[in-house]
Amino acid sequence: MAAITAADVNKLRTMTGAGMMDCKKALTEADGDFEAARDILRKQGQKIADKRADNATSEGLVLVNVSEDGTTGKLVALACETESVAKVADFRNLVQQILDTAVKTNVGTKEDLLAATEADGRTVQEHITELTGKIGEKLDLSYVTLSAEKVASYIHSDNKKGVLVGLKNVGSAETAEIGRDVAMQIVAMKPVAVDKDGVDAGTVEREIEIGKEQARAEGKPEAMLEKIAQGKLNKFYKENTLLNQEFVKDNSLTIAQLLDKTSKGMTVSDFKRVVIGA
Repeated sequence: MAAITAADVNKLRTMTGAGMMDCKKALTEADGDFEAARDILRKQGQKIADKRADNATSEGLVLVNVSEDGTTGKLVALACETESVAKVADFRNLVQQILDTAVKTNVGTKEDLLAATEADGRTVQEHITELTGKIGEKLDLSYVTLSAEKVASYIHSDNKKGVLVGLKNVGSAETAEIGRDVAMQIVAMKPVAVDKDGVDAGTVEREIEIGKEQARAEGKPEAMLEKIAQGKLNKFYKENTLLNQEFVKDNSLTIAQLLDKTSKGMTVSDFKRVVIGA
């Protein structure tokens, strides 16, 4: 049995961020083998993750990166269970580390990001699992990326809501302010799509049926139900699709009109919205 020194415990603690007693126990179990001890700590983290899999994650941190040329944005959100953990340096550092890995590897999906290898040879998933073992809470990663002629971003003041929005037909317009305004609109008004063509068929059918049922409950004739439902559907589009929404800073303009006024023909190509605890 290898003798476990205080220096050994401190070394493993520096490597993993785990607690002193956990490090000592892992080194003892691994007979002084540091890599085996790290595996033991990682397995402890996985056990905690499995045990807390059904727990709600309503706190956390959103970070965003937009490329220097403004054509690609990446947004990472790591959710945890409590506000106190969201403020811990190790947690916040890990979120930044994950975002840096996303930028460096340019992966397109959450699954690819979790599998991406970082500088120390371990994957993002392994780092998350290890931190789970240290803090004892469920951690849940969200990741989106967006490419466009110009990409704007916004993170809300609570650091739990973030948006990437793609603009096209920008021309020579300066997009920083208008892009931020549109991104803030998305956080505030929660559109389901850019315009009505982006609303999925299931949602359209459901809104039509709701409109018919409401009209029927009001005693409207059956022959009029379809027309009334279509009118209600158009109202749904106005309230729930980005380009048709009234601009929150000036309700005399829709978002489509605001963009066109800024630069003729400018519009939104796509957007991504991530909310922790939604």
